[in-house]
Amino acid sequence: MMNHKILDILEYQEISSRLAEQAVTAPAKSKALNLQPASDRETVSRALSETKALVDLDRIKGQLPLTDFQDVAPSLKRLKVKADLNALELGNILLIFTLAQESSRFVEDAEENETLDLAAIETLLEDLELPDDLYRRLRTSLTYDGEVLDTASADLARLRHGRLATEAEIKEKMIAYTKGKNGQYLSEQIVTIRDDRYVIPVKQEYRYKFGGVVHDQSASGQTLFVEPAAILPLNNRLQNLLAEERQEIHRVLHELSLDAREEMETIKRVAAALSELDFLQAKAKLAKQMRASQPALSADQSFKLLGARHPLIDPDKVVANDIALGQDFDTILITGPNTGGKTITLKTAGLLQLMAQSGLFIPANEGSSVAVFDQIFADIGDEQSIEQSLSTFSSHINDIVAIMKRVSDQSLVLIDEIGAGTDPEEGASLAISILDFFRKKGAKIIVTTHYPELKLYGYNRERTTNASMEFDIKTLSPTYRLQMGIPGHSNAFAIARRLGMREDVVVGAEKLMSSDDSDINHMIDELNKQTKLATENKQKLQTSLDRAKQLEKKLQDALDIYNQRVQKQLDFALDRANEIVAKKRKKADKVIAELEEARKEGMQVKTNQLMDAKGEFNQLAKQEVNLAKNKVLQKEKKRHHVQVGDKVKVLSYGQTGTVTKQLGEHDYEVSLGRIKLKVTDRYIDKLAAGQKQQAQRRATSASRSSRARSSLDLRGQRYEEAMVNLDRYFDTILLSGLSTVTIIHGIGTGAIRQGVQQYLKRNKHVKTYSYAPANEGGTGATIVTLK
Repeated sequence: MMNHKILDILEYQEISSRLAEQAVTAPAKSKALNLQPASDRETVSRALSETKALVDLDRIKGQLPLTDFQDVAPSLKRLKVKADLNALELGNILLIFTLAQESSRFVEDAEENETLDLAAIETLLEDLELPDDLYRRLRTSLTYDGEVLDTASADLARLRHGRLATEAEIKEKMIAYTKGKNGQYLSEQIVTIRDDRYVIPVKQEYRYKFGGVVHDQSASGQTLFVEPAAILPLNNRLQNLLAEERQEIHRVLHELSLDAREEMETIKRVAAALSELDFLQAKAKLAKQMRASQPALSADQSFKLLGARHPLIDPDKVVANDIALGQDFDTILITGPNTGGKTITLKTAGLLQLMAQSGLFIPANEGSSVAVFDQIFADIGDEQSIEQSLSTFSSHINDIVAIMKRVSDQSLVLIDEIGAGTDPEEGASLAISILDFFRKKGAKIIVTTHYPELKLYGYNRERTTNASMEFDIKTLSPTYRLQMGIPGHSNAFAIARRLGMREDVVVGAEKLMSSDDSDINHMIDELNKQTKLATENKQKLQTSLDRAKQLEKKLQDALDIYNQRVQKQLDFALDRANEIVAKKRKKADKVIAELEEARKEGMQVKTNQLMDAKGEFNQLAKQEVNLAKNKVLQKEKKRHHVQVGDKVKVLSYGQTGTVTKQLGEHDYEVSLGRIKLKVTDRYIDKLAAGQKQQAQRRATSASRSSRARSSLDLRGQRYEEAMVNLDRYFDTILLSGLSTVTIIHGIGTGAIRQGVQQYLKRNKHVKTYSYAPANEGGTGATIVTLK
């Protein structure tokens, strides 16, 4: 378990409080407030996967239909000792069951989107399964607020019908006392209730006017509340009906309690599953609020936080920084002026690690990764112990001594202003010795310091680097940007010049500096210039790359549109040619039929009829010659003379293949590389012998070309765009003869990765697929083997 001191130092409780605010149910709020970071990789991985499932669900469908409900633990305890539940407790169980059913339906609707992967919460969703009989009985018996319905039993419905009828009769008779002559005997013309019986307010002097029973009197004694004698039988009947109704309600609740006792474990399971889903949804809502992303888990105790932002600083003011540790170096020494953001950088790295190890997304850019540390130790800020009368230096040393006793190669150590509070020379030496101790233990370390001696430490030790917080000389203020590889240095001389200090005084001060200090500052200035230049060049190259990608996409889209238009023109020409051929063939058939009919009947065909018929045929033959010269019809004719074994070009794919089978009068099976297609003759062209050799050379060239593109990079694309490009890429590789390809989808939110996995799962030409080895992209790429 993570030590509590680090949680206090890094203000982790503020994160858990914000998480609790996002929860709906009381159990989920309690779990959020008591959330603790885990220290084993499996637990952290599972927790992040669960959070991702709810993040994806919210992105695709929205939030689960949850409302608050009461804890069922007290009710289950009463059931265990064979006590009956009251209507409110049973209504709460009904509410839980209803929320579970609505949540299940909500998820089922969302799962129609094939990119949604809810495997991480599959067990929780299974726990929402309800006991149908109990749920149906509760639903027909009462409301969430504990009101017992008429439909709870036939007797209850009958009794309530009788009660309502009796009340209506009583009210009708009682209202008659308030009208006409009887009204003069009343203090007020109203009907009221005393002792659950209907009465009227009678003046004291007329108390015997209506007979019956006096149930109460006013404070002055001038008004008596009388139940008239004529109403007594009706009120007695009403009281009997009310008693029977209460008895029937008690019986209904008793039976429902017996049924609930049989399903105690189910009630407990369903309520727990709903609370857990609410807790996970709170994580997803917090991630959305913080614009957080899912980090990957490293396998070597390294982390890389891209654009990391402290979650407790105003999002409009916080400065994002890249913080990496454990890959190229294990120790970072951050130097620079006070109030420059060194401490916030330490806290950001530590707090984001704690959040990730708690299964929370982190406020950092996609592509970030975190480690799983057994402990994170920190000595940050002035924690001087007043009770022990310790100095600042003594307090810090006490904390560091405690860290040294527990640190391991699975730990992260964060120390602010190491060695501060004592003689500079002794403090620097002690700081170096402490760092050497932690390095021998194999811990990952980030420290801040103002000692110049430690700047050289970053260069003299292996897997150690300097860093600093940028300072803007023009505005004389820090930018809060972290600069890796560059130590900070005092800006006293530059600031003095900016504020108008005499130049001779500043120059005199510079001469008093030792040559070593001067060399270090000169080195730092050069590093700053080189880093700034490298950053500017990187930005220019990235801009050029983005423009090139945009241009490539526009060209590809234009080519697709052009090919579609060409195909439409071909289809139109073919339809027109078919129409002409059909008309002429019909006319020829008609002429031949007429001649045949004449011969059968033995009729003598006159010379002028023969001449006319011959003229018809000559005209058709002439038109046939003209049609034969039509290029579109020539293509059509070649298509109709295709045989098994012929080399053909499939126009819709622009690829050459071999006819392997004739499926019908106009349908053929064509082999294109690894795939076989069913095509209509209107979409194929038969190739001549010379064309076959040329087509084979083109096919070979295409195969070589496809080998040059044995991978597809989908990173940075929208989901829909990526899926279209993936489908288009598979059309290409299936025709090329490749056996293995790589799909690069990145890690990110996982939407494209899941889409790729679903596509490969459905594709019948895929033999196997799996993530790439760790040194070739890991879960950011998928290796595909084709059949």
